[in-house]
Amino acid sequence: MENVDEILAFALRAVETAGQITLNFFQRGAAVDYKADDSPVTVADREAELSIRDAIRHQFPEHGILGEEHGTEGDQSHRWVIDPIDGTKSFVCGVPLYAVLLSYEEDGVPVVGVSHFPALGETVYAVKNGGAFWNGTACRVSTKQELKTATISTGSHKSLDTYGRLEGIISLAHRCQATRTWSDAYGHCLVATGRIEAMVDPVVSYHDLSAVSLLVQEAGGRFTNFQGDSGIFNEAVSSNGLLHNEILGAFSA
Repeated sequence: MENVDEILAFALRAVETAGQITLNFFQRGAAVDYKADDSPVTVADREAELSIRDAIRHQFPEHGILGEEHGTEGDQSHRWVIDPIDGTKSFVCGVPLYAVLLSYEEDGVPVVGVSHFPALGETVYAVKNGGAFWNGTACRVSTKQELKTATISTGSHKSLDTYGRLEGIISLAHRCQATRTWSDAYGHCLVATGRIEAMVDPVVSYHDLSAVSLLVQEAGGRFTNFQGDSGIFNEAVSSNGLLHNEILGAFSA
C-alpha cells in the first residue's frame, strides 16, 4: 500500500487547485456543450480534470487514472478517480452546490476520498479505516432514529420517475421531516457530516461515487444500492445507517 498520508496530502492540494480553476469560470457565463448523453460539460470541467491529471502524472507516474472527461490511462489496479465538477448542472446555473471529487483506489477499493466544494469553501475527506473529516475536523453521521425527524435528499424528479423510484420518495416524503433535492455529491456529504439523514441517487456513474462512498462509510453511515448491497453501483442510497433499512423498504413496497 502507498503512503496514505502522502496520498491524502496530494489529493487535498490537487482538488484545491482544480477548484480554483472552476471558480475562474463560475457565475461568469461559461459556454455549455452537451455530451452524447445530453449531460452538460464546460471548459471548467475539462481544465479542472487536466490540472489533476497533470499533477498525478508528475507525482505518481506509475498510477492509473479514471476521469469523467478524459477517460482511462495507465494501470487501473492503483488508480485515481476524478470527477472534476460533480453537479455541472448546478455549476452552469450559478448554484454553489458542486464539487471536485477525487479518490485513490487500490484494486477497486477506495482508500482516500476527497469532496471539495470550491464555491462553499468546504472540503470533506476520508481515509479507509481512518475516519472522515469536514474542513479538518472529524465528522460523523447523525444519530436520528426516527424517520419523522429525518431529512432526505434526492436526485431530480425526472430521474426518480424514469428509474421507478418516484413512488418510494413520495412515500418517504409523507413520513419524514423534509425532502430536498440537494443532490449529487453535496447530498452524500451532508449525510457524512450529520446534517441530513439520507441521500437517494436513482442513477449515477462510477466517478460520482468512488470518493463519497468512502466518506459516508468512514463517517459511520451506510452506502448501498436499493437492494442493500454495499459497494459502488449505478445507483446509491446513503444514510446514517440507523434509518437505512426503513428507507430501502419504501422502494421495495
